[in-house]
Amino acid sequence: MTVRPATAADADACARIYAPYVVDTAVTFETDAPPPDEMARRIAAAHEWLVAVLDDELVGYAYAGTFRARPAYRWTCEVSAYVAQGHGGAGIGKALYESLLTRLTARGFRTAVAGMTVPNEASAALHRALGFEPVGTYREVGWKLGAWRDVHWVQRTLDTSEGEPS
Repeated sequence: MTVRPATAADADACARIYAPYVVDTAVTFETDAPPPDEMARRIAAAHEWLVAVLDDELVGYAYAGTFRARPAYRWTCEVSAYVAQGHGGAGIGKALYESLLTRLTARGFRTAVAGMTVPNEASAALHRALGFEPVGTYREVGWKLGAWRDVHWVQRTLDTSEGEPS
């Protein structure tokens, strides 16, 4: 498996991976699967967007985006990963996140945060394995698939240096 930076040419495959999560699960609170042109826009806007390729097939992606728009938050990013149906449990998410977190640290980010709809044990296990710690749960903040959903938040410190960030 190869992990590499995404390009606009990966947008179609990323959209195909994401669509079942949007349509069939409460994992994401989007209700309409974004088309490839929207995925290309998201790839371009991300701090980092990586893809995993196995046997010439794109099988997953992970990205970091802006946590909040206000300037004091600029050293914190929100991360997420999606793995193609049928490829879960093969270490793809972990490989993507390990590479993503390394790149984010090198770029000067201090903290990575992630929110996950609960229950989602696969995502919770991945984040635990990578050193994310729980910080809280927003209760019943999204309505999807006929029920109110909670979102559990975790975070991981990327840079422990003291003083003003560079």
